Amino acid sequence: MNEVEQLIRNYLPNVIHMSLGTCVDNKPWVCEVHYAYDEDLNLYFFSLPSTRHCQEIAQNSQVSGNIVIPHGLGEKPQGVYFEGRAEKLDDSQEVDNALQVYGERFNERAEFAKQELPKEDGWRFYKITVSDFYVFDVRGELNPPGKHHLSWKEIKEGQR
Repeated sequence: MNEVEQLIRNYLPNVIHMSLGTCVDNKPWVCEVHYAYDEDLNLYFFSLPSTRHCQEIAQNSQVSGNIVIPHGLGEKPQGVYFEGRAEKLDDSQEVDNALQVYGERFNERAEFAKQELPKEDGWRFYKITVSDFYVFDVRGELNPPGKHHLSWKEIKEGQR
């Protein structure tokens, strides 16, 4: 595991919100969602299919986003950014996996999810398969400080 991947794995447990970017017809949209992640660094969120971001994912699965701890004036920033493909989970095994991962992170939200999933118009799980991560770090955890790219797709395909 390289130092960029290690920083990502150390960073993700500390942040519960993710800014998610979608785009349809050259009109970008950004929203905030709670997220969970699995060992392969797939990102999961739970949302209503009728929301703008989910409607746009249905039309264009390419997404981007960031996971950033807010910082104030004079504080050094650090954040994880990503690009990937999002999809609504329909397969029952994938939904069960998402529920488990989400439940480990947000126990109370998992109970809500269990109530929503059987509803025809209820909330659904979405999975983001990340292709690329970018870490912006001027706190000095990475050397040199700055922006670092991690081609997660290549790593997952065994090209470490």
